[in-house]
Amino acid sequence: MSKILFVMTGVDYWTLADGTKHPTGFWAEEAVAPYEAFKAAGHEIVVATPGGVVPTVDRGSLAPEVNGGQEGADRIAAVLASMAEIENPIRLEDVRLDDYDAVFYPGGHGPMEDLAVDAASGGLLIGTLDSGKPLGVVCHGPAALLAAERSDGSNAFAGYRVAAFTNAEETQAGLAERARWLLQTRLEEAGVDVRVGEPWAPNVVVDRNLITGQNPASSAPLAAELLKKLG
Repeated sequence: MSKILFVMTGVDYWTLADGTKHPTGFWAEEAVAPYEAFKAAGHEIVVATPGGVVPTVDRGSLAPEVNGGQEGADRIAAVLASMAEIENPIRLEDVRLDDYDAVFYPGGHGPMEDLAVDAASGGLLIGTLDSGKPLGVVCHGPAALLAAERSDGSNAFAGYRVAAFTNAEETQAGLAERARWLLQTRLEEAGVDVRVGEPWAPNVVVDRNLITGQNPASSAPLAAELLKKLG
């Protein structure tokens, strides 16, 4: 049995270009699908957030239309309600990487607000990358990679092949024009090699110990790749 750390956003909003706070948090499927896969494989999960606050689910991610209908939405909500670890997070600032065998970051727009500029998270990401332990990051979760700057100012993930929520998807979701910045653009500016797949279709990219997924549909296949690395 391995111990997997889920690093999740601690905010319930995303500040748009006009200062409006768009309600958000983490995206349900991106936490639930990997959670189910890891638990089914017998692994232990610990959730960490900035300040140890209980993470908020993006209400939009519980809607029938993004879960294949009402039955799917009900199932996601039921699993989410059973995830006791989410109700008892530890402080991200207190995490010791040595205690974990793998690290996973689900998305939602929340990470664009807090994890993108969180020094503790950035340090954890650099440590995980350098340790060779499996590191999974999905959808808007790669916003956290922006905080992973080494002492020389370079991004630790520069040159890595990464999948992340694309500008095309943000545009189709209706928020690109209102955003202060776009994830794909900022990652590319940091030197990250963003591998763009079809909008909303599963796209998982594996580069060394880093496993990334483009969107919610990539969550389950990403979890399968991470499990392979755990052996």
